[in-house]
Formats: sequence, C-alpha cells, structure tokens
Amino acid sequence: MRAMVYVRFQSPERSPRGHFPGVFALANGLAREGRLTEEQHRFWRTANDWYDAAYPDPSRVDPTVYDPEVNPGAVAWFKESAAHLLDRVPGYLALPAAHGVACERLESADPGRIVYEDEHQVVVVPHESRPRPRPDADPARPGNQGPA
Repeated sequence: MRAMVYVRFQSPERSPRGHFPGVFALANGLAREGRLTEEQHRFWRTANDWYDAAYPDPSRVDPTVYDPEVNPGAVAWFKESAAHLLDRVPGYLALPAAHGVACERLESADPGRIVYEDEHQVVVVPHESRPRPRPDADPARPGNQGPA
C-alpha cells in the first residue's frame, strides 16, 4: 500500500514572520498590494470564491489551528488525492510567477505533526527541516503538477 502523499505550493523564501507563505497567501498579498491586473484580480476573486466553497477552512472548524502559541508554524497541505482542488492550482501559480515571485511545489509523506485533517487537506506543525521541492517539478509548467 502506497503512503499518503501531501502537496504544498509555497515561497522558497521566509516571510518577515519566519514562515514560508503558501501560494494562496502569495496571491492574496499581491491582490492586497494592488499589484494584480484587472484580469488577474478577476481570476483571483473568482478562484478564491470557488476554493472557499469547495473545501473547509480549517480555522473555522478549529479557531486555534493557526494559533502560533498552540501550533507554531502551522501550514496547510493538500492531500494528493484532492485532484479537483489541485487541478486549479496552476492558475494561482501564474499570479506570483507573473510578478516575479517564486513559488515551489513540495511533496511529503510526513510534512509534520498533523493538527487538523479533513478529506482534502491537513494542517501540520512542520518538522524542524522542511521538505525539499521535487527535483523534476517545474511550477511554471502546468503539465508537471502531478495529479493536477
């Protein structure tokens, strides 16, 4: 039996708060800063609404899941089996890429201590060392997004 694989798209650079922002945080930041074109903003708003409807927000299920005192450094990972959610990630990857913001794909069978889980995702407190990007993954090539 094959182990569960988890997938995350994130910046290779730490934010000022010490985290590696995920692709949704990167896109949201570009939108907040007013850096998206009108077309990009339309895509971002529509896609955010779709994702909000497609799967649970862990912080609404458990308000402490991202609390830095309770779960320091907690981050969300898709389950590889959530293909319908991963299928839409290339559109999000295009947003930071268009603005020169790096984003990498990580895969791990053990990304950290699971503090939340549903059928589509887990939120984990990462282990000390973070997973490395897949060597054959090219985030700029949508065809190389695994199940996406």
